[in-house]
Amino acid sequence: MKRKVGYTWLLREVMAQHQVFTATELVPLLRERGIDLSASQVHRLVSGTPERLSLQVMAALCDILSCTPADLVATTAENAGVRKTATGDLPTPPSNVAKLRPRAARILPDA
Repeated sequence: MKRKVGYTWLLREVMAQHQVFTATELVPLLRERGIDLSASQVHRLVSGTPERLSLQVMAALCDILSCTPADLVATTAENAGVRKTATGDLPTPPSNVAKLRPRAARILPDA
């Protein structure tokens, strides 16, 4: 069975818990730790959900906010399940399968 995995980026919530409310406050704190990101890059990091993230940036964020990566990323996993039709109904099997089989051909002599 396939599993569907996902994650939620919680940086904004963790920042608020530590009285850091804007992305611009984060820029100099990251720069102190050797992470040179522009204000727009930090804004996207705070306001969006990143698909890729450098472990150096993650480590710097954890140091700034005194947290762990698990505090910044909440993961989810669930069974994918079986695909359903648009109406939610399962297709009905044919009632008489024998009627669907081809008939044997009869070859007649030329008249």
